[in-house]
Amino acid sequence: MEFVAHELDSRTNDGGRVRYEELPLRAPGGGEVAGLHSVRITLDNPKQLNSYTTEMVKDVILGFRRASCDRGCVAVVFTGAGTRAFCTGGNTAQYAEYYAGHPEEYRQYMRLFNDMVSAILMCDKPVLCRVNGMRIAGGQEIGMACDFTIASDLASFGQAGPRHGSAPDGGSTDFLPLFVGIEAAMQSCTLCEPWSAHKALRLGLVTSIVPALVVDGHTIANPLVVTDRWLDEFGRVVHGEFKEGAAKNDGKALLAKGQIDLARLDDEVERLIFKLANTMPGCLSKTIESVRKHKLEHWDRNKESNRAWLALNMMNEGRAGFRAFHEGGKECREADFLLLRRRLAEGAHWGEELIDEVIAKARGCAETAL
Repeated sequence: MEFVAHELDSRTNDGGRVRYEELPLRAPGGGEVAGLHSVRITLDNPKQLNSYTTEMVKDVILGFRRASCDRGCVAVVFTGAGTRAFCTGGNTAQYAEYYAGHPEEYRQYMRLFNDMVSAILMCDKPVLCRVNGMRIAGGQEIGMACDFTIASDLASFGQAGPRHGSAPDGGSTDFLPLFVGIEAAMQSCTLCEPWSAHKALRLGLVTSIVPALVVDGHTIANPLVVTDRWLDEFGRVVHGEFKEGAAKNDGKALLAKGQIDLARLDDEVERLIFKLANTMPGCLSKTIESVRKHKLEHWDRNKESNRAWLALNMMNEGRAGFRAFHEGGKECREADFLLLRRRLAEGAHWGEELIDEVIAKARGCAETAL
């Protein structure tokens, strides 16, 4: 077996998928401020929805350490390449092909992941998450470690854990209740149903959202989302929910007709950075550190025991879930949950035979698609 190197100072040919850039500080109106800049750290793996490999995690850690020591840096912007995703979490191909079934290897990997979250939380500069698309699973977790979130209103937010063989213990079970409260966090972490950017704003998960879809020369709100206040079947006032049925199909048609333009998103990010620049630097740093303590209290208390559990989980449910996702078809990437529950109730033992049985449906979808 050829081992993956988990030392921070090691490098393989898988590197180079994290971009580090210095961007000039701009005043309203576009004028550059001499001697000051922001740093943009970009996950550059758009073909895989900016999922992070082990090497990318190392580069993110080093990027935040470098930016933290940059005297001319006002703020750090953490984002993803392209228009489809900020980040969808860990690279499922690597999880399925290397880490599944190797808990000690995954434990070493999770040391790096934990260090990535901690590098964000300990950065000496304010950190803005620029959400250009999906922020899902581990992407949601590293996004919540940031101090501010500015999102395209086409973005979506959510978890993947229990539906793909894991628990969202890389930060979501620590951070999400602080943002949205226990019950909304419980719903998101267990059901793994995505939230629209509009719902995320309403619940307090993000700082602000901006429209990004241009249709016939006009910028419009996300057509897949109900943005007006309306009553659901229980008489509750709801907005920011994804449309269903015919309305959803109409929204998809409008989305296909338009083009995504993230210029407004970048303008909103620059406005916030300039506001932060117009504060006392020491007082700003202390304030950010004090507010972060609420996240750090939970994160530091739980991260090591969560790392140990996540590693052991790669022997059974994690192994099945990630393989189902990786080996399944586009429309079916989940294990057969009901079959699994029934087989365990019958006394089945975890092993390759049971895993093959519960991911057979997903594999069948992939074969049919071919």
